[in-house]
Amino acid sequence: MTASYPQGRPQHRKVVAVGGGHGLYSSLSGLRRVTRDLTAIVTVADDGGSSGRLRREFGVLPPGDLRMALAALCGDDEWGTTWSRVIQHRFAEPKAAALGGTPDSGQPGSGLTGHTVGNVLIVALWELLGDTVQGLDWVGRLLGAHGRVLPMAAVPLDLVADVEGADPDRPDEVTIVRGQVACATTTGRVRSISLIPADPPACPEAVQAIRAADWVVLGPGSWFTSVLPHLLVPELAAALVGTRARRLVALNLAPQPGETEGFSPHAHLEVLSDHAPDLAVDVVLADRVAAHGSITELEKAAGRLGARLVLADLAVADGSPRHDPLRLAGAFAQIFEGD
Repeated sequence: MTASYPQGRPQHRKVVAVGGGHGLYSSLSGLRRVTRDLTAIVTVADDGGSSGRLRREFGVLPPGDLRMALAALCGDDEWGTTWSRVIQHRFAEPKAAALGGTPDSGQPGSGLTGHTVGNVLIVALWELLGDTVQGLDWVGRLLGAHGRVLPMAAVPLDLVADVEGADPDRPDEVTIVRGQVACATTTGRVRSISLIPADPPACPEAVQAIRAADWVVLGPGSWFTSVLPHLLVPELAAALVGTRARRLVALNLAPQPGETEGFSPHAHLEVLSDHAPDLAVDVVLADRVAAHGSITELEKAAGRLGARLVLADLAVADGSPRHDPLRLAGAFAQIFEGD
């Protein structure tokens, strides 16, 4: 099984994509069409849903974002599309419970209800092999994944956010919110984030991949809960600052309710600079429509990071705030070709 790489595109580039969730899924769906040497480095702070349950019950890294990255790396052939659907399949409430069967058989949070096949498969391999990275590599081989998936840290992490206006009656008050789900869904405005533990061990293979890369892509994705956490793991941050790779920041198509409510495109870059003042950026990639009306400010913010601004049509054609993988692939390829 081989990917279909456009002729003339920079297939030999070593590319590392950093993030988590749906944002990383989008970037990987584009990048796997551009390069044969692709590594995803994924956040491990999820504490909700199936991932949160497995994390608490088995003491493992939350597998959900890792699973989504693996699904994004599946090919477009029958094998890839089938396995992508399989590992993304979520078990629904058992029919017996829906028909009034065993009272506890379909309770949320019990049995397989709410779990995804991929999450369970990943945790099973971790138990059998006793090695997180090796387990992910085995899943990748099964799927025929066009790239490698690595966790950003060797231990599960908790996010802590300083949130302004979480209480509508006290809009200027700053409170502390703990947990990825709580940070992502807060009704206030997130000002900054930190990690518990504050000095977690980075995944050694992730550090090595960043140091050996030609390009590192940060974003798109939930800014505070998927992108910025990588810059708070000391070893990983040092690798991102010191790598010889060129760095590309891909911006979101729209602010995320709660987490970045009211953020302009250039505000994302300002927050990035606040959390990683030593990080230089080479390219900022933004959607042409999303940046409309703030291009001047965005160019200035990109310039302060040492970057040039690249505008492209990146959204799906129906106008919804979702990245089109083929359009992303085309934008990435043009940028990499110019290197």
